[in-house]
Amino acid sequence: MQTLAQAWLVYEILGASAFELGLVNVLRFLPVLLFGIPSGIIADRFPKRSIMLVTQSSMMVLAALMAVLVLTDVIQLWHVYVLATMLGMVNAVDMPTRQAFVSELVGRDALMNAIALNSALFNTGRIVGPALAGILLSLIGPGLLFGLNSVSYIAVLAGLMLMRVAPIVSTSGDSPIRRLRDGLSYIRTTPIILRTIVMVGTIGVFGMNYNVWVPVLASDYFHAGSNAYGALFSAMGAGSLIGALSLAFAGRGPNRTRMLAGVAAMGLGELGLAFVANSGAALAMGGLALAVIGFSTTNATSTANTTVQTAAHDDYRGRVMAVYMTVFAGSIPIGALIAGWVTDQFGAPVSVAMGGTIVLAVAVFQFLAPQQAPPASVSRPTDTKARTGHI
Repeated sequence: MQTLAQAWLVYEILGASAFELGLVNVLRFLPVLLFGIPSGIIADRFPKRSIMLVTQSSMMVLAALMAVLVLTDVIQLWHVYVLATMLGMVNAVDMPTRQAFVSELVGRDALMNAIALNSALFNTGRIVGPALAGILLSLIGPGLLFGLNSVSYIAVLAGLMLMRVAPIVSTSGDSPIRRLRDGLSYIRTTPIILRTIVMVGTIGVFGMNYNVWVPVLASDYFHAGSNAYGALFSAMGAGSLIGALSLAFAGRGPNRTRMLAGVAAMGLGELGLAFVANSGAALAMGGLALAVIGFSTTNATSTANTTVQTAAHDDYRGRVMAVYMTVFAGSIPIGALIAGWVTDQFGAPVSVAMGGTIVLAVAVFQFLAPQQAPPASVSRPTDTKARTGHI
């Protein structure tokens, strides 16, 4: 809701250009790209619940500041830029910490269910949030909407304070640079983690460029308006939600076959979407293809997340998830540039088909590649040699 309201504020009220509007998202993402991996050191070194109490409180304050600036009618574009940058810096710490905290809450046996339920809630918000924000913007305006978002953090903070979880922290006395280098070495020498992160980065670059593809497909190939654009995204969100719920009810642990099947289905779905768009088929067929893509994408990424978390040793999970989330978040904007150029040069169906082909090839390559067994349960490492060489 806040994301939509902020875009409306910048573009409609402050009269910013499309480039200036895009810069808001750049400033939100850039700190994650720059500081996401180093922040994993913080996630491993301190209790994750305590870190999240700080980050979520910071988000509440930033939302309240935005509300005050809008309601007092002093908001300017540079205010939005500063607050977006600060939010990005908070997210750089919050994202890996929050991901790693899940396994401390539920344990390895229930991790797949927890990640799938988290994905289900996220996709529910992605479906409901924009529609709700559109109604509230017309009723109460962006200022009160930002204030409502700030108040909502009270529930988040209360939930965190009610949790009783034994914290898992690393007691190593190494310097932050040494710990960062140690974490990257651990990822490099753990094939199951390294391959999964590389796979996620590849499908992020080539297979998740929906913000580029869907508007062009809706307008130029399905010859529909903005309502159709929203309907296509809703279809994909509905597919993602069903995929997440199916994992929550059926998935008991990471499964390599399920993960690669999800990646392959994602690639095939994108090839189908390209064919449907290029053949002049009805809009409903495009929505069906996007629902299949949403379903398979959620299965693939949720299983990949679980695979990485369960394979990572407790001492390294914060740093591992920092790399995972940085690669996942950073690959999509890079892919958008590539997909945008290919779309401009050759058309959206070619861009979608190229992405689907590469995603499918990644699934086949990962399936045929020789596999090493994931590391067995190991004791807590006590020295650098044990931490980097126990695989």
